[in-house]
Amino acid sequence: MKVGLSACSNGHIEDWMPELDKLCDVLYGMGIEAVRAPHILDKIDKFSGTDKERAEDLMNFFKDDSIDAIYDISGGDLANGVLKYLDFDVIENADKMFWGYSDLTTVINSIYAKSGKSSVLFQIKNLVWSKAELQQKRFKDYIEGKNEDLFDVKYEFLQGDSMEGIVVGGNIRCLTKLAGTQFWPDMTGKILLLESLSGQCGPMATLFTQLEHMGVFDQVAGVLLGTFTEYEKSGMELSVFDLLKMHIGDDLPVAKTNEIGHGHDAKAIVIGQTRSFYKD
Repeated sequence: MKVGLSACSNGHIEDWMPELDKLCDVLYGMGIEAVRAPHILDKIDKFSGTDKERAEDLMNFFKDDSIDAIYDISGGDLANGVLKYLDFDVIENADKMFWGYSDLTTVINSIYAKSGKSSVLFQIKNLVWSKAELQQKRFKDYIEGKNEDLFDVKYEFLQGDSMEGIVVGGNIRCLTKLAGTQFWPDMTGKILLLESLSGQCGPMATLFTQLEHMGVFDQVAGVLLGTFTEYEKSGMELSVFDLLKMHIGDDLPVAKTNEIGHGHDAKAIVIGQTRSFYKD
């Protein structure tokens, strides 16, 4: 198996490169050859290359028939800069999936909106972070076809008892960058996944308000809340669900999982694929 490692968002600083070397070694130990994109290392002000150069790196992986999957190893703020340079017809017809998380929410949802193709919300560097042993086992079992534990997300319902639809979304801050653009996914009948690394009460409340003003909560079939890392550590009196409740009706199903988000133990979920959620 051969995979491409892209960096559509912020470039990696020099201090992170040994971590990338370790990731390549871990993947190699699983029988996976990792090919690095030319533009990964931070060159100037967070940019590893121009928007066009980073987009070309990604498209070259999609065009290369020897590449079986693409794992984006970046995050930050810059990923939406590549969108106007992507060839979504090529992406749609490529027999491979794109994996990424956080700021790559922009790329993942754009791929779905423009091509109908699914991608995976997951950071491959989880394989070398603090929960490395756990994540390596999950990932190895998945690629060897032993089980789907990597995608087996546990959840509980906070409102309602079932929901079904195509999952869209990801990081709430990054998803809303697509608002008003051609890359915004149709929310009708979807399950909207929302999670966040940063942001306490004010930033989260205003993003929920924006989604309400856009009519999103009237369109979706349900909401799946992932982890809101900073908020959930802040000791705020209102929970994330309390904030959400200010913007939705009592009939919209809402479930919560602690297994999707920025935690190093986070599992994966496919964006652009139908999922059913039921109360035990």
